[in-house]
Amino acid sequence: MTINMRQVMANSLREQGNALFVLSERVDSSFEKAVEMILDCKGRVIISGMGKSGLIGKKIAATMASTGTISFFMHPGEAFHGDLGMVRFDEHADVVVLISYSGETDEVLKLIPSLKSFGTKIIAITGGHDSTLAKNADVVLDASVKEEVCPNNLAPTTSTTVAIAIGDALAVALIKARDFQPQDFARFHPGGSLGRRLLTRVKDVMQKERLPFVKLCMPVNEVILTMTETRSGMALVMDDNNKLAGVITDGDLRRYMTTHETLHGLKAADLMSDKPVCISQDVKMIEAEKAMKEAHVKCLIAKDDDGNVVGLIDWAA
Repeated sequence: MTINMRQVMANSLREQGNALFVLSERVDSSFEKAVEMILDCKGRVIISGMGKSGLIGKKIAATMASTGTISFFMHPGEAFHGDLGMVRFDEHADVVVLISYSGETDEVLKLIPSLKSFGTKIIAITGGHDSTLAKNADVVLDASVKEEVCPNNLAPTTSTTVAIAIGDALAVALIKARDFQPQDFARFHPGGSLGRRLLTRVKDVMQKERLPFVKLCMPVNEVILTMTETRSGMALVMDDNNKLAGVITDGDLRRYMTTHETLHGLKAADLMSDKPVCISQDVKMIEAEKAMKEAHVKCLIAKDDDGNVVGLIDWAA
Protein backbone atom coordinates (compact mmCIF):
# COMPACT_ATOMS: atom_id res chain seq x y z
CA MET A 1 0.00 0.00 0.00
CA THR A 2 1.37 3.37 -1.03
CA ILE A 3 1.00 6.10 1.59
CA ASN A 4 1.04 9.78 0.67
CA MET A 5 3.18 11.07 3.54
CA ARG A 6 2.64 14.71 2.64
CA GLN A 7 -1.09 14.18 2.87
CA VAL A 8 -0.68 12.42 6.20
CA MET A 9 1.12 15.45 7.59
CA ALA A 10 -1.36 17.90 6.10
CA ASN A 11 -4.31 15.97 7.52
CA SER A 12 -2.68 15.68 10.92
CA LEU A 13 -2.01 19.40 11.12
CA ARG A 14 -5.50 20.22 9.87
CA GLU A 15 -7.26 17.93 12.34
CA GLN A 16 -5.24 19.16 15.29
CA GLY A 17 -5.78 22.75 14.18
CA ASN A 18 -9.52 22.11 14.07
CA ALA A 19 -9.36 20.70 17.60
CA LEU A 20 -7.72 23.89 18.80
CA PHE A 21 -10.35 25.98 17.03
CA VAL A 22 -13.15 24.00 18.69
CA LEU A 23 -11.40 24.50 22.03
CA SER A 24 -11.24 28.26 21.45
CA GLU A 25 -15.00 28.32 20.92
CA ARG A 26 -15.77 26.80 24.31
CA VAL A 27 -13.46 28.84 26.56
CA ASP A 28 -15.45 29.86 29.64
CA SER A 29 -15.00 31.54 33.03
CA SER A 30 -12.98 28.60 34.30
CA PHE A 31 -9.96 29.94 32.46
CA GLU A 32 -10.34 33.34 34.13
CA LYS A 33 -10.64 31.65 37.53
CA ALA A 34 -7.48 29.64 36.90
CA VAL A 35 -5.51 32.74 35.93
CA GLU A 36 -6.81 34.67 38.96
CA MET A 37 -5.94 31.77 41.23
CA ILE A 38 -2.35 31.78 40.00
CA LEU A 39 -2.09 35.57 40.22
CA ASP A 40 -3.38 35.48 43.81
CA CYS A 41 -0.97 32.68 44.73
CA LYS A 42 1.84 33.83 47.03
CA GLY A 43 3.74 30.61 46.49
CA ARG A 44 4.68 28.66 43.39
CA VAL A 45 2.80 26.90 40.62
CA ILE A 46 3.52 23.17 40.80
CA ILE A 47 2.58 21.10 37.78
CA SER A 48 2.19 17.34 37.82
CA GLY A 49 1.18 14.65 35.36
CA MET A 50 2.07 11.11 34.39
CA GLY A 51 3.49 9.85 31.10
CA LYS A 52 2.77 12.11 28.12
CA SER A 53 0.86 14.46 30.43
CA GLY A 54 3.98 14.71 32.53
CA LEU A 55 6.04 15.72 29.52
CA ILE A 56 3.44 18.39 28.73
CA GLY A 57 3.59 19.49 32.37
CA LYS A 58 7.34 19.94 32.20
CA LYS A 59 6.98 22.17 29.17
CA ILE A 60 4.26 24.27 30.79
CA ALA A 61 6.31 24.65 33.96
CA ALA A 62 9.36 25.72 31.94
CA THR A 63 7.34 28.27 29.95
CA MET A 64 5.81 29.77 33.07
CA ALA A 65 9.16 29.90 34.89
CA SER A 66 10.75 31.74 31.97
CA THR A 67 7.96 34.31 31.81
CA GLY A 68 7.72 35.47 35.39
CA THR A 69 5.67 32.78 37.16
CA ILE A 70 7.69 30.72 39.62
CA SER A 71 6.88 27.19 38.59
CA PHE A 72 8.29 23.67 38.55
CA PHE A 73 7.30 20.12 37.65
CA MET A 74 6.68 17.47 40.28
CA HIS A 75 6.51 13.81 39.25
CA PRO A 76 3.34 12.29 40.75
CA GLY A 77 5.01 8.97 41.55
CA GLU A 78 7.89 10.63 43.38
CA ALA A 79 5.45 13.02 45.05
CA PHE A 80 3.52 10.09 46.54
CA HIS A 81 6.77 8.83 48.03
CA GLY A 82 8.01 11.99 49.69
CA ASP A 83 8.25 14.81 47.15
CA LEU A 84 4.94 16.21 48.41
CA GLY A 85 7.21 17.89 50.93
CA MET A 86 7.94 20.37 48.13
CA VAL A 87 4.40 21.73 48.38
CA ARG A 88 3.95 24.76 50.61
CA PHE A 89 0.67 25.16 52.44
CA ASP A 90 1.43 28.08 54.80
CA GLU A 91 0.77 31.76 54.10
CA HIS A 92 2.76 31.26 50.91
CA ALA A 93 0.68 28.33 49.71
CA ASP A 94 1.26 26.88 46.27
CA VAL A 95 -1.21 26.17 43.48
CA VAL A 96 -1.01 22.69 41.95
CA VAL A 97 -1.93 21.99 38.32
CA LEU A 98 -2.78 18.32 37.72
CA ILE A 99 -2.85 17.04 34.13
CA SER A 100 -4.65 13.85 33.14
CA TYR A 101 -6.69 13.46 29.98
CA SER A 102 -8.92 10.75 31.43
CA GLY A 103 -8.97 12.33 34.86
CA GLU A 104 -8.51 8.84 36.28
CA THR A 105 -4.72 8.43 36.25
CA ASP A 106 -3.96 6.53 39.44
CA GLU A 107 -0.64 8.22 40.25
CA VAL A 108 -2.27 11.64 39.95
CA LEU A 109 -5.40 10.76 41.93
CA LYS A 110 -3.30 9.48 44.82
CA LEU A 111 -2.06 13.02 45.40
CA ILE A 112 -5.50 14.54 45.87
CA PRO A 113 -6.19 13.47 49.51
CA SER A 114 -2.87 14.94 50.69
CA LEU A 115 -3.31 18.12 48.66
CA LYS A 116 -6.83 18.48 50.08
CA SER A 117 -5.51 18.06 53.61
CA PHE A 118 -2.97 20.80 52.92
CA GLY A 119 -5.73 23.11 51.70
CA THR A 120 -3.92 23.38 48.37
CA LYS A 121 -5.80 24.84 45.42
CA ILE A 122 -6.00 22.44 42.48
CA ILE A 123 -6.34 23.31 38.79
CA ALA A 124 -7.16 20.33 36.59
CA ILE A 125 -6.39 20.09 32.88
CA THR A 126 -8.47 17.13 31.77
CA GLY A 127 -10.76 15.79 29.10
CA GLY A 128 -12.82 13.91 31.67
CA HIS A 129 -15.70 16.22 32.57
CA ASP A 130 -17.11 13.86 35.19
CA SER A 131 -13.81 12.27 36.22
CA THR A 132 -12.50 11.90 39.76
CA LEU A 133 -9.91 14.58 39.06
CA ALA A 134 -12.51 17.04 37.77
CA LYS A 135 -14.76 16.47 40.78
CA ASN A 136 -11.93 17.19 43.22
CA ALA A 137 -10.41 20.22 41.49
CA ASP A 138 -11.11 23.83 42.37
CA VAL A 139 -10.98 24.78 38.69
CA VAL A 140 -11.33 22.50 35.67
CA LEU A 141 -9.90 23.44 32.27
CA ASP A 142 -11.61 21.41 29.56
CA ALA A 143 -9.04 19.64 27.36
CA SER A 144 -11.39 17.16 25.70
CA VAL A 145 -11.07 16.30 22.02
CA LYS A 146 -13.41 14.47 19.66
CA GLU A 147 -10.70 11.97 18.77
CA GLU A 148 -6.97 11.55 18.49
CA VAL A 149 -5.29 12.09 15.14
CA CYS A 150 -3.67 8.72 15.71
CA PRO A 151 -5.31 6.37 13.15
CA ASN A 152 -6.07 3.93 15.99
CA ASN A 153 -7.41 6.73 18.20
CA LEU A 154 -5.04 5.50 20.91
CA ALA A 155 -1.74 7.41 21.03
CA PRO A 156 -2.02 10.79 22.78
CA THR A 157 -1.67 13.21 19.88
CA THR A 158 -4.48 15.71 19.49
CA SER A 159 -5.14 15.62 23.23
CA THR A 160 -1.54 16.49 24.06
CA THR A 161 -1.61 19.32 21.51
CA VAL A 162 -4.69 20.73 23.24
CA ALA A 163 -3.15 20.33 26.71
CA ILE A 164 0.03 22.15 25.76
CA ALA A 165 -2.01 24.90 24.08
CA ILE A 166 -3.98 25.40 27.30
CA GLY A 167 -0.70 25.69 29.19
CA ASP A 168 0.58 28.25 26.69
CA ALA A 169 -2.68 30.20 27.00
CA LEU A 170 -2.23 30.31 30.79
CA ALA A 171 1.32 31.56 30.37
CA VAL A 172 0.27 34.23 27.85
CA ALA A 173 -2.54 35.44 30.13
CA LEU A 174 -0.10 35.70 33.04
CA ILE A 175 2.42 37.57 30.86
CA LYS A 176 -0.26 40.13 29.95
CA ALA A 177 -1.59 40.38 33.52
CA ARG A 178 1.88 41.02 34.91
CA ASP A 179 2.92 43.29 32.03
CA PHE A 180 5.96 41.07 31.52
CA GLN A 181 8.28 42.91 29.11
CA PRO A 182 11.17 41.83 26.84
CA GLN A 183 13.71 43.11 29.35
CA ASP A 184 12.09 40.92 32.00
CA PHE A 185 12.25 37.95 29.64
CA ALA A 186 15.93 38.67 29.05
CA ARG A 187 16.70 38.45 32.75
CA PHE A 188 15.70 34.78 32.69
CA HIS A 189 17.43 34.10 29.34
CA PRO A 190 20.92 35.58 29.72
CA GLY A 191 22.35 32.92 27.41
CA GLY A 192 19.91 33.58 24.59
CA SER A 193 20.32 36.14 21.83
CA LEU A 194 17.60 38.40 23.25
CA GLY A 195 19.05 38.26 26.76
CA ARG A 196 22.49 39.00 25.44
CA ARG A 197 21.31 42.00 23.45
CA LEU A 198 19.18 43.45 26.25
CA LEU A 199 21.55 42.80 29.16
CA THR A 200 25.06 42.86 27.71
CA ARG A 201 26.83 46.20 27.37
CA VAL A 202 29.29 47.14 24.67
CA LYS A 203 32.23 47.07 27.09
CA ASP A 204 31.45 43.44 27.96
CA VAL A 205 32.09 42.16 24.42
CA MET A 206 34.12 44.82 22.61
CA GLN A 207 37.59 44.22 21.23
CA LYS A 208 39.95 45.89 23.70
CA GLU A 209 43.33 44.51 22.74
CA ARG A 210 45.46 45.19 19.65
CA LEU A 211 43.34 48.08 18.43
CA PRO A 212 44.39 49.35 14.96
CA PHE A 213 45.75 52.77 15.97
CA VAL A 214 47.58 54.78 13.30
CA LYS A 215 48.79 58.36 13.07
CA LEU A 216 47.63 61.07 10.66
CA CYS A 217 51.00 61.11 8.94
CA MET A 218 51.42 57.33 8.63
CA PRO A 219 51.96 56.13 5.05
CA VAL A 220 48.97 54.21 3.69
CA ASN A 221 51.03 51.05 3.09
CA GLU A 222 51.80 50.96 6.81
CA VAL A 223 48.13 51.61 7.57
CA ILE A 224 47.20 48.56 5.51
CA LEU A 225 49.79 46.49 7.36
CA THR A 226 48.29 47.56 10.70
CA MET A 227 44.79 46.68 9.51
CA THR A 228 46.01 43.27 8.35
CA GLU A 229 47.89 42.47 11.54
CA THR A 230 44.96 43.39 13.79
CA ARG A 231 42.36 41.74 11.51
CA SER A 232 40.00 44.61 12.23
CA GLY A 233 39.10 45.71 8.72
CA MET A 234 39.67 49.29 9.72
CA ALA A 235 42.23 51.73 11.11
CA LEU A 236 41.70 54.30 13.86
CA VAL A 237 43.46 57.50 12.89
CA MET A 238 44.69 59.44 15.94
CA ASP A 239 45.87 63.05 16.09
CA ASP A 240 48.88 64.42 17.97
CA ASN A 241 46.82 64.63 21.19
CA ASN A 242 45.94 60.94 20.86
CA LYS A 243 42.33 61.77 20.07
CA LEU A 244 40.33 60.11 17.32
CA ALA A 245 40.60 62.13 14.11
CA GLY A 246 39.05 59.71 11.68
CA VAL A 247 38.78 56.16 10.44
CA ILE A 248 39.89 54.22 7.37
CA THR A 249 37.99 51.08 6.38
CA ASP A 250 38.55 48.33 3.83
CA GLY A 251 35.74 49.95 1.86
CA ASP A 252 37.56 53.28 1.78
CA LEU A 253 40.62 51.58 0.28
CA ARG A 254 38.59 49.71 -2.34
CA ARG A 255 36.67 52.79 -3.37
CA TYR A 256 39.88 54.78 -3.77
CA MET A 257 41.49 52.08 -5.88
CA THR A 258 38.57 52.06 -8.34
CA THR A 259 39.49 55.59 -9.45
CA HIS A 260 43.25 55.69 -8.76
CA GLU A 261 46.10 53.48 -9.92
CA THR A 262 48.25 53.68 -6.80
CA LEU A 263 48.26 54.47 -3.10
CA HIS A 264 51.86 55.57 -3.25
CA GLY A 265 52.61 58.77 -1.40
CA LEU A 266 49.32 58.87 0.48
CA LYS A 267 49.09 59.39 4.22
CA ALA A 268 46.36 58.20 6.58
CA ALA A 269 44.93 61.74 6.68
CA ASP A 270 44.39 61.64 2.91
CA LEU A 271 42.05 58.65 2.99
CA MET A 272 40.30 58.82 6.34
CA SER A 273 36.69 59.69 7.00
CA ASP A 274 36.55 62.41 9.61
CA LYS A 275 33.09 61.44 10.82
CA PRO A 276 33.53 57.99 12.39
CA VAL A 277 30.52 56.39 14.05
CA CYS A 278 31.16 56.09 17.78
CA ILE A 279 29.21 54.85 20.76
CA SER A 280 29.62 54.83 24.53
CA GLN A 281 31.08 51.64 25.96
CA ASP A 282 28.30 51.67 28.58
CA VAL A 283 25.31 51.30 26.23
CA LYS A 284 23.62 47.95 25.75
CA MET A 285 24.23 45.80 22.71
CA ILE A 286 20.67 46.26 21.46
CA GLU A 287 21.36 50.01 21.21
CA ALA A 288 24.67 49.34 19.48
CA GLU A 289 22.98 47.12 16.90
CA LYS A 290 20.39 49.81 16.27
CA ALA A 291 23.12 52.41 15.78
CA MET A 292 24.92 50.15 13.29
CA LYS A 293 21.75 49.64 11.25
CA GLU A 294 20.94 53.35 11.18
CA ALA A 295 24.49 54.28 10.13
CA HIS A 296 24.77 51.34 7.70
CA VAL A 297 28.06 50.21 9.24
CA LYS A 298 29.26 46.88 10.57
CA CYS A 299 31.60 48.23 13.23
CA LEU A 300 31.40 50.91 15.92
CA ILE A 301 34.14 52.67 17.86
CA ALA A 302 33.60 52.51 21.61
CA LYS A 303 34.57 55.43 23.81
CA ASP A 304 34.74 56.03 27.55
CA ASP A 305 33.23 58.99 29.42
CA ASP A 306 36.27 61.13 28.59
CA GLY A 307 35.94 60.52 24.86
CA ASN A 308 38.91 58.18 24.64
CA VAL A 309 38.78 55.24 22.25
CA VAL A 310 38.65 52.06 24.33
CA GLY A 311 37.46 49.38 21.92
CA LEU A 312 35.72 48.21 18.77
CA ILE A 313 32.40 46.42 18.48
CA ASP A 314 31.38 44.69 15.28
CA TRP A 315 28.12 43.20 14.01
CA ALA A 316 29.16 39.65 14.85
CA ALA A 317 30.22 40.42 18.42
